[in-house]
Amino acid sequence: MPIIVLTKKTLLIGLAALALLAGGAYLFIRFRNKPSAPETASVMAPVENYELNVLPLKNRALPVYAVGREDKRIALTIDAAWDADKTPFILDTLDKYNVKATFFLCGVWVKQYPDCVKEIARRGHEIGNHSLTHPHMSRMDAIQIQKELSDLDDMLQELTGKRSTLFRAPFGEYNDTVIRAAHEAGYEVIQWSRDTVDWKADRSEQTILDGVLKKLRSGDIILCHNNGYRIETYLPVLLETAQKEGYTFVTVSELLLSGETSIDSNGVQQAKKKP
Repeated sequence: MPIIVLTKKTLLIGLAALALLAGGAYLFIRFRNKPSAPETASVMAPVENYELNVLPLKNRALPVYAVGREDKRIALTIDAAWDADKTPFILDTLDKYNVKATFFLCGVWVKQYPDCVKEIARRGHEIGNHSLTHPHMSRMDAIQIQKELSDLDDMLQELTGKRSTLFRAPFGEYNDTVIRAAHEAGYEVIQWSRDTVDWKADRSEQTILDGVLKKLRSGDIILCHNNGYRIETYLPVLLETAQKEGYTFVTVSELLLSGETSIDSNGVQQAKKKP
């Protein structure tokens, strides 16, 4: 039998080859089953030109970020999940400029401020569903999601006589389960295309206005908060400036297209083209 003599050089080469093989095997196993994008998306608002800040997945379920229309109609939406001291000012300002908005109300807010809910409805504004408890819905199953929506609508119906048809996910977070569960329950899921980011204390009135007005276009959905910082100074300017530029504020339901529609990969609702 021949005797194999391993020199130090041969041994080092052999160890290096084994390391390369092991590394290659690890990478193959790790990336072979890696998904092309996160299963759960935490989506807030699309960047300019409605490009979503998540990687698109084939057949991904999407909410409505904006509506494809050219008639200079836009929608103002106001999320209410905490405090109500600025709500009377908001309602009076909307009346002053003859604007009907869509308020997305959270159940904890509805329970704490039932008179505000009634007043919003009395003044002719649209009320949307913002969940019962403001949870991270992307961590919930379809049954839990639908219960959040139906329980809140039970409260809204008792206070206003109506149930909502629109839903906005808390934190703007959603995944396919959230979107499909809401659709199965009869809701259109609504995001936004222009964000005031008025929940940040360090944003000036001018920064807020520039972030919305300089990019405004037909079909946009604007996001505000009922207790947003500086809403008492920026809201009148936003409404007046947009109207002077020829825009008309309507509710989200009025902004949405009727008939057969689809949502493109950028979250824009479009009318389906006839063959």
